[in-house]
Amino acid sequence: MGSRKRESALARKIANQDVVKALHNDCPSSPRKMRLVADIIRGVEVDKALAILKFSKKEASNKLEKVLLSAMANWQMKNEGADIEEAGLIVKEIHVDSARQLKRLRPAPQGRGYRIRKRSNHITLILGTKDNK
Repeated sequence: MGSRKRESALARKIANQDVVKALHNDCPSSPRKMRLVADIIRGVEVDKALAILKFSKKEASNKLEKVLLSAMANWQMKNEGADIEEAGLIVKEIHVDSARQLKRLRPAPQGRGYRIRKRSNHITLILGTKDNK
């Protein structure tokens, strides 16, 4: 690796030191329903986001809560000995993208079949500190 490439890689590594990511692929829920909950917690502090997800009635909130807990665990692994409450973590970015669809046929009148699309999604959650917004 060249010296310029090494320097830029080191700069990226330092910039991403306080940023962690958690992924959940092929989550069996509609992306549209998941985005409703994801929009609520975008830019919110981690402890507030956990409270919002815990008391939400939507099914998608349970899955997003698990992804958020995974991201918090990833942050603890990356920053050993640091306290989450003192770090001031926020949900920096959250993306919900559509994944593959399972296509099923539902019997319909006169020998036809209606197509049922069982949608799934990919969730990407990125945590960062408040000052690194």
